[in-house]
Amino acid sequence: MDKKRVGFIGLGNMGGRMTRRLVDAGISVLGYDTDPTRAAETGARAAATIGEVLDDVDVVLLSLPDSKVVEAVVEGDGGLLAACRPGQIVVDLSTAAASSTVRLSARFAQQGVQYVDAGVSGGAAAAEKGKLTLMVGGDAATIEAIDWVFAPISTKVVTMGGSGAGHTTKLLNNFLNAVSLAATAEVMVAGKKAGLDLHRLLEVINSSSGVNFASLNRFPFIVDGDYLEGGLTSKLMTKDVVLYVDMVRELGVASLNAAGPAACFGLATALGYGDQISNRVVDAIGDVSGGVRLKSA
Repeated sequence: MDKKRVGFIGLGNMGGRMTRRLVDAGISVLGYDTDPTRAAETGARAAATIGEVLDDVDVVLLSLPDSKVVEAVVEGDGGLLAACRPGQIVVDLSTAAASSTVRLSARFAQQGVQYVDAGVSGGAAAAEKGKLTLMVGGDAATIEAIDWVFAPISTKVVTMGGSGAGHTTKLLNNFLNAVSLAATAEVMVAGKKAGLDLHRLLEVINSSSGVNFASLNRFPFIVDGDYLEGGLTSKLMTKDVVLYVDMVRELGVASLNAAGPAACFGLATALGYGDQISNRVVDAIGDVSGGVRLKSA
């Protein structure tokens, strides 16, 4: 396997950053995006079509919004299934439904292609620095063989099991992320209205049982007006919560905690924050709580 060339489909917020990391590591990337200007911005060579991305590469990476888009790229006219050849490896870095992933994996296997699902965590900041965590599902030998692809973009790679295990893990993690972000946003708005010093409130929370990723890594910046722009949007967070609910329904697990984050990020989208970073959910909650902003004017 040539360790110097890969294909990459989806050069947006996350895919573009990962592509730059690969290019900086000396890997030649042939990239495709619906926005043809993005390839040059990442340092990749531009492919004119999805099928062309498979030319002269053994590994193709996908970073796409959801399973519907992944399925269109894989199964649509001129898609990957029509152009792939035996021995190639397709790595899906998207947040996708595990049931769809397992089905696509079986279709690729019929053509002698390995399909690996690799959920990513860490957001845009970690992607920029090559410090993502990857949760990976698929053939163990294949995953080991492409460690050189993962090395420039991640600092932790955990093999979770067979096909779909990576995307399952990603949805479980993202749901906890949604719950903690939405709940902490509500608490911070309440703290503001109660007249508390928000820095001291965070000091207590982060030394107590309420500590979570959002309280540790997001709100120390948000209370000073820095929303850490560039990460997962409220629309995408809502999508992830819906994917989680669909998955646990298929598993026969009661989902008793999904209503909160679904309502919060749905509210953010309805109030015009949908395409902004999901941290803006605190402003949406503030809007319906009397126009509260954590940072004083």
